[in-house]
Amino acid sequence: MLVMIFIRKPHSCLKQLFPREFDLFHRSFFMSLFSEYEPFWIFLSISSFIPIMAFSISGALAPMSKGPEKPTSYESGIEPMGDTWIQFRIRYYMFALVFVVFDVETVFLYPWAMSFDIVGISALIEVFIFVLILIIGLVYAWRKGALEWF
Repeated sequence: MLVMIFIRKPHSCLKQLFPREFDLFHRSFFMSLFSEYEPFWIFLSISSFIPIMAFSISGALAPMSKGPEKPTSYESGIEPMGDTWIQFRIRYYMFALVFVVFDVETVFLYPWAMSFDIVGISALIEVFIFVLILIIGLVYAWRKGALEWF
């Protein structure tokens, strides 16, 4: 109940918690602090609280093993045989790099698509230029063989 009051009216909740100490200076400070950035502070506190509690509960309830197997590398439940460090072909790296580039492209295009009606025709031209540059990069990577898997 107190949390719901705090989310809706943080200044009244603080006044109820600290009636004598809550003078005019503190009231105006807390009201200005929470009025503009209230959703941000609520999100920040909840998103900080959940991982801290998850790690605390996991640390308290998880069984602790201090045997000789603890520092070894885990490989699908099987004890690793031989050297665990292997060389892999650079093509996998290039393929992953092209994937990351186009994944970042979608991150940039999604906000534009959500605000298309607000930003207007100039943003549409900018997005076409952006996509054209990405298509040129894709053709270049394709011709260089970066998209060849084998």
